[in-house]
Amino acid sequence: MRFMPFVFDSANQQIPVSIFPMGPADAAATDSPPVWQTSWTSEYLDDERFDKYAAKINDELIALGAYEILENALVVHLVYMEAHPASNPTLDRGTPKYRGIGRMMVAYGIKLSIDHGLAGDVVLEAKTAELARHYEKDFGAVKLPSFEASAPRYLIADEAAKRIFFTYLV
Repeated sequence: MRFMPFVFDSANQQIPVSIFPMGPADAAATDSPPVWQTSWTSEYLDDERFDKYAAKINDELIALGAYEILENALVVHLVYMEAHPASNPTLDRGTPKYRGIGRMMVAYGIKLSIDHGLAGDVVLEAKTAELARHYEKDFGAVKLPSFEASAPRYLIADEAAKRIFFTYLV
C-alpha cells in the first residue's frame, strides 16, 4: 500500500496531489498576490524545529504545512497549515477551487507520525471555534487540557487517525 494524497475539485473529481519539502520559492509565493493569510517567510514559521511541506497539483501550490516531530511526546504537532487563498474556506471567497485540503494535510501529519514510529498520533490547535467543531465532528479529534489563554489543542489518534489515514492508502 502507498500513501496517495488527493483533493476534490469544484466538479467533485478526485485530483492527485504531490507533497514535497517546502522550498524558498514556495514560502515566497505566500507574499505575492493573492497574498496568503500568513507569510511563510515569517520568523515564526522559519523555525528550524519545523518540517515544512508544500502540497501541489502539478506545479500549482495549493497548501503548506509546518509539522514538529515531538518524539519525546510521541506525537507529531501540526504547527500550522494553510490552503492557497483560492481554496481557503476561512477567506470566504465563494466556492473553493479545491476541497479536502485540511484533511489531506492532517493525513500527511499522521503519515509523518507513523514514519517516525509514533503510532500515527497528531496534535493541532484550533484557530477558531468553527475549526474546533470541524476537528471534533469531521476528524474525530479529542480536546486536550490547555491553558486558558491558549488556543484549544486537539489530539487525533487511534481509530480517528486510522479513518483519516486509510482514506489516502491505495
